[in-house]
Amino acid sequence: MNQVDVIVLGVGVAGEAVGGQLAEAGLEVLGIEAELVGGECPYWGCIPSKMMLRAAHMLVEARRIDGIAGHADVTPDWAPVAARIRAEATDNWDDTVAVDRFVGKGGRFVRGRARIVSPTQVEVDGTVYEARRGLVISCGTTASIPPIPGLADTPFWTNREAISTETLPASLVVIGGGAIGAELGQAFARFGVDVTIIEAAPHVLPPEDPEVAQLLADALAEDGVRVIAGAGVTGVSHDGSEFSVAVDGHEPVTGERLLIATGRRPNLDAASWAALGLDGRPGFLPVGDDLRVVDGVWAAGDIAGKGAFTHVATYHAAIVVRQILGQDGPLADHTALPRVTFTDPEIGSVGLSETQARAQGLDVIAGSAPVEATSRGWLHKAGNAGIIKLIVDPATDTLVGAASAGPSGGEILGALTVAVHGRVPVTTLESMIYAYPTFHRGIQDAIHDLRRRQASS
Repeated sequence: MNQVDVIVLGVGVAGEAVGGQLAEAGLEVLGIEAELVGGECPYWGCIPSKMMLRAAHMLVEARRIDGIAGHADVTPDWAPVAARIRAEATDNWDDTVAVDRFVGKGGRFVRGRARIVSPTQVEVDGTVYEARRGLVISCGTTASIPPIPGLADTPFWTNREAISTETLPASLVVIGGGAIGAELGQAFARFGVDVTIIEAAPHVLPPEDPEVAQLLADALAEDGVRVIAGAGVTGVSHDGSEFSVAVDGHEPVTGERLLIATGRRPNLDAASWAALGLDGRPGFLPVGDDLRVVDGVWAAGDIAGKGAFTHVATYHAAIVVRQILGQDGPLADHTALPRVTFTDPEIGSVGLSETQARAQGLDVIAGSAPVEATSRGWLHKAGNAGIIKLIVDPATDTLVGAASAGPSGGEILGALTVAVHGRVPVTTLESMIYAYPTFHRGIQDAIHDLRRRQASS
C-alpha cells in the first residue's frame, strides 16, 4: 500500500492549487492527473478562448474608427491567433512546465486515470494509494454531448477542437447558445466564418435575463451570426465534407464544421460514486459549505457543481486547504457568484437574475440604466450598447443580484459583486460618490430608476 497524507484526484486549477499549497505546508501530497496538469482553463478554456476573443474584438474595434477618428482598413488573419494559442499552451499542449511546478513545490505526481476504491483509497493502473488525512476530488468536467440521432458518427467539434484549429472553416454551426457557444461563435464570425447558433431555450445565454440576452443577440446579428432560438435539434448527418443539422420548425442548417457547446458533465464514474458511499445517479458531488463530500473527502472546482469557473476553483482550493490543515477561515458562500461572458458586449452578472429571484418567491424590484445613456457611454459612441440592472429585495433594501452588460461589463461587475456579497444597503450605494465620467456611474442611474419604480408601486 502506497500511503500519503493527501491524495488530490485531478490536478486542474483547483487540484494544482490545493496540492501545491498543502505540499508547501509540509504534507506528503500525491497528485493524479489523466490529462494535462493545469486543467481545461490554460489549454482549451478561458485563456486561449479569450485570446481568440481579444483578437476578434480588435478587428471590430478598428472598424469603429470610421466616423470617430478617421478610417481603417482591416484584414483578418487567423494565423497569429493560432500561433499565440499554441505558444500559450506551452508548445502544443505540453504540461511539462506545470508538472515541474507542482513537483517543485514538493508534490508527488502520477499520470493516469484513477478509480476511487473507498473514501481513503484510489487505484491507478493496478496500484492502490491510500490517504492518511484526506482525499480531494477535483477531477473537473468534460464537454457534454447530447444524444442527437446521427451525431456520434460525425467528426463534430467540442471547444477543444475549436480552440486548437489552425485553419478556419468557411461555415460553422454551433449547437448551444450559452457562454461557450456565444463566445466562440462570435469570435469565428468576426474572422469571416459564416456562423449559425442553435439554442433550444428561448434566447441565447439562457441563465441571463431576456433583456440582457437580447443585447448579445443584437450584437451577434450585426456580426452576421444567424441565431435560431427556441428550437430543438432532431438529427445530424455528415456527407464527408459538410454537416447537415435538422432543426424543429426550420429548414436544415448546413456547415463545414459543427461545434457542440451544450454544457459540461462531471468526470466521475458510477463505480467511484458508489465507492464514496453516495446514493442515486452519479453527477456533481454534493457538498456542504465546508466542501466536504463525506468524512475525509472534499470536492473542489467544477466537480462540486457550484460553477464551472476558474475563480470558483481557486476559491474552493483555499477553503479545502484550510479544512485539511485545521485552520480557521470563512466557509463557502456562493450567494455572490460572479460570471462573465466575454462577448462584445461583455455580459457580467452576479447573484440572482430577476427571473430566478421571482422563481424563489422573492418580491423583488428591478432598476436599470442603459449604458449608452451615461456620459461615458455617449463619449464611447460606437459599440456602446449595454445595460446596468439591479435586482433588489425591498424587505432588506439589498441587492440579491445584478447585471452589467456593455463595454467593460465584467469590470463594472466588480462593484456590484461587492454590493451583493457584502449585503450593502441600497441607501449606502445611493449615498456614494461615483466618479465622472465613468461606465460604473451608471450604477447610480440604475438606483435612481429603482427608486422611481418603488415610488410608483
